[in-house]
Amino acid sequence: MPGIFILPGRRGLRSQQVQGIYMEVDNGRRVSWRGAVMGDNLERIGEILGAVGSPGCFTARRTATADDLQLEVQGLGRLRLPVSRAQAERLCRLARPARYGRGEKTLLDRRVRDTWEIPRSRVKIDRRRWNRTLLPVLEELRADLGLADGCRLKAELHSFLVYGPGQFFLPHQDSEKADAMVGTLVVTLPASFKGGELVVEHQGEKVVDRGSRRQLSCVAFYADCQHEVQPVKEGYRLALTYNLILERGKTAIAAAAAEPATVDALVRCLRDHFATPRPSRKYRDEGQPAQPPNRLVYLLDHEYTAHGLAWQRLKGNDGARAAALRAAAERCGCELVLALAEIHETWDCMEPGWDEPWGGRHRHWERDEDDEWSENDAATDDPDAYELGDFIEGEITLARWVDPAGEEEALPIVSQVSGDEVCCSTPSSDLVPYASEYEGYMGNYGNTMDRWYRRAALVLWPRERAFAVRAEASPA
Repeated sequence: MPGIFILPGRRGLRSQQVQGIYMEVDNGRRVSWRGAVMGDNLERIGEILGAVGSPGCFTARRTATADDLQLEVQGLGRLRLPVSRAQAERLCRLARPARYGRGEKTLLDRRVRDTWEIPRSRVKIDRRRWNRTLLPVLEELRADLGLADGCRLKAELHSFLVYGPGQFFLPHQDSEKADAMVGTLVVTLPASFKGGELVVEHQGEKVVDRGSRRQLSCVAFYADCQHEVQPVKEGYRLALTYNLILERGKTAIAAAAAEPATVDALVRCLRDHFATPRPSRKYRDEGQPAQPPNRLVYLLDHEYTAHGLAWQRLKGNDGARAAALRAAAERCGCELVLALAEIHETWDCMEPGWDEPWGGRHRHWERDEDDEWSENDAATDDPDAYELGDFIEGEITLARWVDPAGEEEALPIVSQVSGDEVCCSTPSSDLVPYASEYEGYMGNYGNTMDRWYRRAALVLWPRERAFAVRAEASPA
């Protein structure tokens, strides 16, 4: 079985979040969900790594002249830039309604996505000339996103879109369509239009791009960012979208890149963590005295697919924090691996209009790994509209791992992860879940919100305990 820890909540105790660890507060005393006193080391590690950042951002924007973009469309000929209303209207007549994926299905729902798409078979770009502008822009965007100097971004054309008056695309997240895909590039063509803003959001931060009348507007963002195109009010918004592929990546987390003071502080915390006995349910149930934990699990901020998990493709702050923790692990004689964490949390919640007459209801929202957008109910239902109350319980599953050399092991990291071994700088509740499920009040149960997240994690253990750690691992 994959590694799981269960955090059983006890009603009547006030829940708090401290550096991403859910705790109960009982008579002023912090305790973990297993009842153990929460160690300051976990909090401190979350604080230290939370202060570590990369020079990059989750999104970046550059402008460029359109002189080198020679774009031809079958049935129209060469597109003149800036795009005129007459050209845009002719393009709409050549286009088809844009669809979106849901699992193995391709759906058309204009309540979700209302835009025109020009088939790629009709689009021809002079790549040699276009690369004179595109390649320097990609290098600037790479640096702006905080990706390693030894990496190179490659842009693969995905679609040519036309948004007319009233058209839009609801908030969604792009699927990673290739193993090395790290993000999306949107090149908005110069044109005169109002509305149609591209809004990119990550962890509560929003960046808005309104395009340009005379220049190309090039916006890149990580694949796990929520983004939307707001309704066009006037004119036409045209955009080329690209998949951003990371090539020739050198390891972005060389230990030498970490700040010495940060590493020193982490070393002290790690040594204390692995030397301090902690009471846990496992030892209580077996009648054994408290033992120091064998592992530490640090949850990173970004989401990754199974095929896209790699040290050299860590996004933004994840790369810088991995560098710091790797340097500290080496000094402490610890082994370190990169893993995928599947997180499930259950919360008390209240739905909109909770003080009105009620009846049991059940709603489910889901964003599959291969989807751009999906929802089981009408597009007007919003899981974010529900007010979360107390944290009830949760579990984390670690499915696979990759060592710093890039070697992947088939077995899961651990058979079980204890709550007193987990820390992070950003609580999962601050992130966007890939699925949510609301259970209405049913008399004896209900009024709960279940949320599921996918995050990367760094897992480390002392080398002398490697056998014990691996002995607990079992095939899924």
